[in-house]
Amino acid sequence: MNGDTAAQTPTGTDHSAWGGVGLPSPRAAESTAAAPAAPTWRERLAGHGYRARPTAPLAERLVPPMPDGPGVTPRDVPQSPLLLRLGVSLPQGLWYFLCRWSGWLGPVAVAVFAGILRFTDLGRPHAIIFDETYYAKDAYALWHGGYEISWPEDANTTIMTPGAAVPYRETASYVVHPPVGKWIIGFGEQLFGMNPFGWRFAVALLGTLSVLMLARIARRMFRSTLLGCVAGLLLSVDGLHLVLSRAALLDLVVMFWIVAAFGFLLLDRDRTRALLASKLGGIENAELAQRVGLGWRPYRIAAGVCIGLTCATKWSGLYVMAAFGLMTVLWDVGARRLAGAPRPFRAVLARDVVPAFFSVVVVSLSVYVASWWGWFASSNAPGKGGWGRDWAVGRSTDYPWIPEGLRALWHYHSTVYEFHTHLSDPHTYQSNPWSWLVLGRPVSFYYESAKQGQAGCTVADCAREVLGIGTPLLWWTALVALVYCLWRWAFRRDWRAGALLCGLAAGYLPWFAYQQRTIFLFYAVVFVPFLVLAVTMLIGALIGPPGASRDRRIIGSATAGLLVLLIVWNFLFFFPLFTGQTIPLDDWRRRIWFNSWI
Repeated sequence: MNGDTAAQTPTGTDHSAWGGVGLPSPRAAESTAAAPAAPTWRERLAGHGYRARPTAPLAERLVPPMPDGPGVTPRDVPQSPLLLRLGVSLPQGLWYFLCRWSGWLGPVAVAVFAGILRFTDLGRPHAIIFDETYYAKDAYALWHGGYEISWPEDANTTIMTPGAAVPYRETASYVVHPPVGKWIIGFGEQLFGMNPFGWRFAVALLGTLSVLMLARIARRMFRSTLLGCVAGLLLSVDGLHLVLSRAALLDLVVMFWIVAAFGFLLLDRDRTRALLASKLGGIENAELAQRVGLGWRPYRIAAGVCIGLTCATKWSGLYVMAAFGLMTVLWDVGARRLAGAPRPFRAVLARDVVPAFFSVVVVSLSVYVASWWGWFASSNAPGKGGWGRDWAVGRSTDYPWIPEGLRALWHYHSTVYEFHTHLSDPHTYQSNPWSWLVLGRPVSFYYESAKQGQAGCTVADCAREVLGIGTPLLWWTALVALVYCLWRWAFRRDWRAGALLCGLAAGYLPWFAYQQRTIFLFYAVVFVPFLVLAVTMLIGALIGPPGASRDRRIIGSATAGLLVLLIVWNFLFFFPLFTGQTIPLDDWRRRIWFNSWI
C-alpha cells in the first residue's frame, strides 16, 4: 500500500541507465576470483519484470502532475488530430475550455448517464421489495419520532393502499443496524411521500453521486481523464450497483461513504506530499524528511467523518476504519522514504501515527455516537422512547461516572453484537463469500409471473424480476484484473494497486470469518467500486504507457475499447432483470445462465 509506481517499460530491455536493475553479466563474474555476492532483492525481482522508477524531480515523484485542468492545461493546447482528420476544427477558446475542464465535464457526463439509468421508472416495481419492508418503515419512524417503532402486521398493505394513512405508532422496536442509512432513506420520503419512489430516491441519488466520485477518484489515481471516465462508466453499468441504487436498502449507503472516505484519503495523500516537497524545497533531505511535521490535514479528518458515517450505517464499517487507517499511515511512510528519510517508520511513529489515530479513529467514533442523537433525545421513562433507552435508569453500576444514556447504548450494542454473530436462520438466497466474485448465488429482490394482457405482457407467459447480480462480464473480467493488480503491487510496488486491493479487502475479507452466518451476495456492493478500479487499471495496461509504439497503442486501445463495449452490451442484455421489466418467459430463461441464479 506504500511505495511508488514503477514506470511501465518494454519487456526484456535493460534500463539500468534509467535507474532500473541491471543483471550482472557472466564475463563480470568470471573476471573476479571472489565468489559472487548473493543477488539483492531488487536483482531477484528484476527476473520477474521489476523496474525501478526513472529519475525525476522530487516534487514530481511525490505528486505526479495531473493530465489537465486549471493551472495545468496550456493556452495553446493543440487540437485533436482525430477531429482534424474528420474535418472538425473548434474555435481555440472553446477547445481550451473543453480541455481545461474535461476532468469535470467527462465525469459529470458519465454521472448524468448513470442518473438516467437509476431514476427512470424508479418507482417500479410499485411494491415493497425484499428488505425495504424494514428500512423504508424504520426511516419513516426516525423522521417522525427519532427512533424505530413496532409496526402493525398489515402495515405494508396499508402503506401501499392509495390514500390510506401511514399506520405510525410510538411503540419502540428492537433493530440491529445504526440509524444513518435510515435517516438518508427517510429524506426522500420527506420530499416525495411514503411510496416506492420516495423511499428509493435518496439511495438512487447516492448511487449516481458515487459514479461521479469514482470517476474523479480514478482520474486522480491513474492521472488520466479517459481512465477516470471509463471507471465511472463501468460502475454505472454494473448490475448489482444499479439494483442496489434502486432499492431502499443500507448497503449502497455503506458503499457511498466508503468511496467518499477513500477519495478524501487520496486528496490527503496528494496534498500532504505536495506540502512535504515544498518544505524540502524539492530536494531530498534526510534530516528534514525525518523530522518535518505534515501539519493540519483536513482531508483526512473528512475521511474520518465518512468512515464514522459508514459505521453508523452498518457495523461492517469498522473493518474499513482499520484498513484505511493503516493505509494512510503506510502512505506517510512511503512519502517520507521517498523524501530521503533514513528511518521512515520511526519518523511516522513519532510524528504521524497519533494524528492519524485521532483523524480516523477518534473522529469516526465521535460521529458514530453522535448519529444516535434521535435515540438519546427520546424519553428514558419506562415504556417510552427508543428500545432500551431506559435500561440504565436506576440500575447499579461500577462506573457511575458514565452517563446513563451511554451505558444504555452500550448494553444495546452488546445485544446487537450477539444477534449479528449468531444469525444463522436459513434463507433461500443466502450465499457463501467464496462464490461472490463468480456470482454464484444472486438474490431475487422481486419476482412476479404475468399472463398475456397483464402488466404489459404480450405473449402467453411473462416474468418480472429484480435480480441482485453484478454484470457478469464485468465481474469475471475483474477476476483477471485482480491477479494483475496483485502482481503490480508485489513486483512493481504500485501504490495504486495496493490501495484498491486494500479497499477490496476491507469490504470482502471480513465476511470469511462469518461463513456460518446468513449472508448475501448483495453485501458485495460495498467493494464493487474497487473491482471497477481494478478493471480500469487493467484497461490502462492494455492501452499501454505513453512511451509505447504507435502500433502497440493502437492495438491496445482497440482491445480495451472492445472490452468496454462487451461489458456495456452484457449490461444491456441483463437490463430487464435489473429493473423489473416485463419480458417473455423464454427471454427470462435465456438470461438465467445457471440453475443457481433461479
